[in-house]
Amino acid sequence: MSEFLSILGAALLKVGFVALVANEIRGLVLAVPVLYGMYLSGGAWMALWLGFCSLAGIALSVIVPLYAARKFKLIPLRAG
Repeated sequence: MSEFLSILGAALLKVGFVALVANEIRGLVLAVPVLYGMYLSGGAWMALWLGFCSLAGIALSVIVPLYAARKFKLIPLRAG
């Protein structure tokens, strides 16, 4: 029984890591249209503010899961 739980736990950690990587890619994909829209706006203050808010929201949706994974020691800290 404990071997089954060990295998299940390892599989769930691998799936979680893949989901974390997919979240990073999703953040990049969501940021590109925002940056392009800011470029096309020509520097209008409202467009820059909306772009900043959008990018901050995307960043939070990417950074918070990474922070939580490190807090629970699911991702090792960099050595060096």
